[in-house]
Amino acid sequence: MYSNSVFLQERPVRVGLVGTGAAAKLRAEAFLQDERSHLVAVTGNTPEKTEAFARNYQAEMVDSWQHLVQQEDVDLVVICHVNRDHGAVVREALKNGKHVVVEYPLSFDVVEAEELIALSKTQNRLLHVEHIEMLGGVHQAVKQHLPKIGQAFFVRYNTIKPEHPAPRKWTYNHELFGFPLIGALSRLHRLIDLFGEVLSVNCHNRFWAVETDYYQSCFCEAQLSFTSGLFGHVIYGKGETLWQSERKFEVHGENGGLLFNDDTGVLVQAGERKPIEVGTRRGLFAKDTTMVLDRLFNGTPLYLTPEESLYTLKVADAARRSTEEGTTQIICNS
Repeated sequence: MYSNSVFLQERPVRVGLVGTGAAAKLRAEAFLQDERSHLVAVTGNTPEKTEAFARNYQAEMVDSWQHLVQQEDVDLVVICHVNRDHGAVVREALKNGKHVVVEYPLSFDVVEAEELIALSKTQNRLLHVEHIEMLGGVHQAVKQHLPKIGQAFFVRYNTIKPEHPAPRKWTYNHELFGFPLIGALSRLHRLIDLFGEVLSVNCHNRFWAVETDYYQSCFCEAQLSFTSGLFGHVIYGKGETLWQSERKFEVHGENGGLLFNDDTGVLVQAGERKPIEVGTRRGLFAKDTTMVLDRLFNGTPLYLTPEESLYTLKVADAARRSTEEGTTQIICNS
């Protein structure tokens, strides 16, 4: 449990933001709307874009994240930029005594992620790995209705995003985005949050690329065996070789099934189909931000721990090794 006494003073928590993309904008707006926080500094990769962002949100423009994490007037560092650098920024922010919020993944490397969690405890600082999919309507609806279908034995989660042409940006860059199921860690985390520990994973991945750093498409498919006996299947694909957008989540149990297509859900049981009300996906960054501030000021528990995200990272890393070695990877659960 970290100390939050600094926020008992008559001033808001001072926020430094790393990143200027869509997620950073939503974070900035959330902090501006909450009187308990004040966005004081922002840094990004492009000076012109960073300057415009800082001006729009009335914050100081900082020339690098290395300088931002050292600023004495920053209490909380929020990291919303390329996956590759998450671990490095988290480490330096914690070493400089800052509380930290970071988008998943915490790191590409499992050992480094473990070290960062240990460092947050040594420094007595909050480390929150954002997983807003857990706050979304589909995930909450699955949790609510899961008991109705009895013992679950199969889950399928497909997210396919055709893009013609594929954008030449960091999410299509091997080094910056990382292995698909690590960069898109939520595809596995949603299942693990619902169904618990994984026994083994078998994964296949393919890229289509015409240059070394950037690819035009990827297709990643993983089969997971859970210790409960449940079997899981995950597909993550994006880019120019895909032709039909898809966002499907299905859970099959001994007494029924839960079927979600985009934001429409149905409970299927013998002889009947009942529609499931699904909440909106809008406002999740604001909700996460409010929960972080509640944690800092009141000690209110967050919706997940860094250790839970770390466990999913271990499974995703096993999927990466499965792809590289052509083998089924056994997960060591302690």
